[in-house]
Amino acid sequence: MNPSRRPLIAGNWKMYKGGRTGVELAQACVAFARDLPGVDVVVAPPFTALAAVAETIEGSAVTLSAQNLYPKDEGAFTGEISATMLVECGCAWVIVGHSERRQYFGETDAFVAEKAGAALAHDLLPIVCVGETLQQREAGETLRIVKQQVDAFLDVIARSKHAVAVAYEPVWAIGTGKTAGPAEAEEVHAAIRAWLEKKDAALAARTRILYGGSVKPDNAKALLGCPNVDGALVGGASLDAASFGAIARAAAS
Repeated sequence: MNPSRRPLIAGNWKMYKGGRTGVELAQACVAFARDLPGVDVVVAPPFTALAAVAETIEGSAVTLSAQNLYPKDEGAFTGEISATMLVECGCAWVIVGHSERRQYFGETDAFVAEKAGAALAHDLLPIVCVGETLQQREAGETLRIVKQQVDAFLDVIARSKHAVAVAYEPVWAIGTGKTAGPAEAEEVHAAIRAWLEKKDAALAARTRILYGGSVKPDNAKALLGCPNVDGALVGGASLDAASFGAIARAAAS
C-alpha cells in the first residue's frame, strides 16, 4: 500500500444479514474499528438493513455503503433505489458494477459508468468493480478486458474531484476460495494505476484500488502489502466480524 492513501476495507454482505443479524454484525464492526484509526472501514448491508445499520454505526468510525443503485433520481422504476434515497439513508458509498450484477443482471460497461456518474452527482462515492472471467484469464485477455471496463467510466470519475475507489475482482476468485496471488493482483492494480495516471496524475494519486476475490485473514497481509493495493472489497469473510476485523488489522499493519 502507498502510505499517502488510507487503506479502505469494505465488506459486501450481499444477500445476507438483512435485519437483526445485520445490526449485530454492524455493532461488532464498530467495536473493532475503534482500534483502527488509520483504516477506513465500510459495510454494505442489503437495502432492508441500511437504515438500521446507519443508526447503529452513527458517530463511529464505520461508514455505510449500499450494494447497488439505479441511475435515475426518481420515477416509475419499481423495486429500484436512487442515489438520493441512499444519501438520505446515510450512505457515503455505493458498489457499482459488481461481477454478480454484470453476470446475473446483464449490466454493461456503459450502464456501470452511468451508475457511477449518478452516484457522484449526489456526492455518493462509488466503488466501481472490474475483473475478468477464468476463460478470459486463460486466454491471456485479463488486461484487455479490465482496461475496457475502466475506459468505460474513466471520464466519469476524472470529471469529479471526489476520491472514488476501483475494485479489481477477478470473477474466477469470487466465492470460490481461489485467490489471485500478490504478484497477479499487483500486475493488474499497477496497470489500472497507470491508466488513471495517463488520464490525470491527481486522479491516479487519489483513487484507491481495492482487491476483491476470496480475501481472508490468512491471505490479506500479503495482498495488502502490494504497492498498488490500497485495500480490499471483502465478500464472505465480511459476514464474520472476527474475520473482517482481522483483515482490517492486516491493512493497519
